[in-house]
Amino acid sequence: MAAAVATVASTPASRRLPAHPLSASTAAPSLIRLPGSSRRLRRTLRVSAAAEDPDVLPGPGAGDLEMLPAGLLEDLPLPEGALGGSQLDIGGLAFQGDMGGGFAPGGSTGGGDGGGNKMLDRGINTAIVLGASTYALTKLLTVDQDYWHGWTIFEILRYMPEHNWSAYEEALKTNPVLAKMMISGVVYSLGDWIAQCYEGKPIFEFDRTRMFRSGLVGFTLHGSLSHYYYHFCESLFPFKDWWAVPVKVVFDQTAWSALWNSIYFVALGFLRLESPSTIFSELKATFFPMLTAGWKLWPFAHLITYGVVPLEQRLLWVDCVELIWVTILSTYSNEKSEARISDGASVSTDSKDNSR
Repeated sequence: MAAAVATVASTPASRRLPAHPLSASTAAPSLIRLPGSSRRLRRTLRVSAAAEDPDVLPGPGAGDLEMLPAGLLEDLPLPEGALGGSQLDIGGLAFQGDMGGGFAPGGSTGGGDGGGNKMLDRGINTAIVLGASTYALTKLLTVDQDYWHGWTIFEILRYMPEHNWSAYEEALKTNPVLAKMMISGVVYSLGDWIAQCYEGKPIFEFDRTRMFRSGLVGFTLHGSLSHYYYHFCESLFPFKDWWAVPVKVVFDQTAWSALWNSIYFVALGFLRLESPSTIFSELKATFFPMLTAGWKLWPFAHLITYGVVPLEQRLLWVDCVELIWVTILSTYSNEKSEARISDGASVSTDSKDNSR
């Protein structure tokens, strides 16, 4: 045994190290060099090292440093300052740094630029909100800019609402579908933004992609389909008697609500690039909760829709109420998707833990 040790000690250090010291198996644990301590600790370490029969022997110049298997570090009462300097020697490779903080190039302990990305997203969202608000206010305030020369501020503010309403009615006459599509696109974007704030997100830290998806569905589908639906409903129930109003409300809150809620949910699912099976399974789970949630709001609103508001103005009134309803719709749709993603991440983590 002494001859074997002498033979190993006389060979170069490079021949005594394994080819890949950092990927050694657990049968040959990495060793941590500790400064000399009490006689009892040294005796314990020598007995433990002999029992483990380590493959790595102390290199030349080790002096009075003792060899401690890494697995025994937690079980032995180390003297205070034994890990001072946090020097770790694995297979002859020495590292300096905090034992608990990990190692990173340049002495850094890692960490990402999440704070910088968060500030960038907040800045972009703020620019979007301020830009859209400025544009909308400018269009509203400058509706009379072609002939307001000589007007006072009071006159401008006095005629501004009336002339904006006249401009809206003119747009409904020239291109009614496009006008209603634009209104629905804006309302559905705002509704999703309100939903995100209701869910707890700060006002300028909303998900732009999610808000864009909701606005796209409102612009491309809700505005155009609602235009044709209200005309179809009037042709289906052309009666002017009082009982026609509750009949239209019942039809709206059964056939049309079920159809539109499904269209909205499926369209958002495809825009999120989800599989058809996932979309329809989630739609099946949320269909009746969404439908019954609408019964708490829309029957009362539609008494005004079908009883008071003219046909061409109905979508504008409905879109005003939609600011509340889209909040509910968006919350139902996105919470199912986020819950599924969270469950998938939990299952993936559990499977990795079980495979270890």
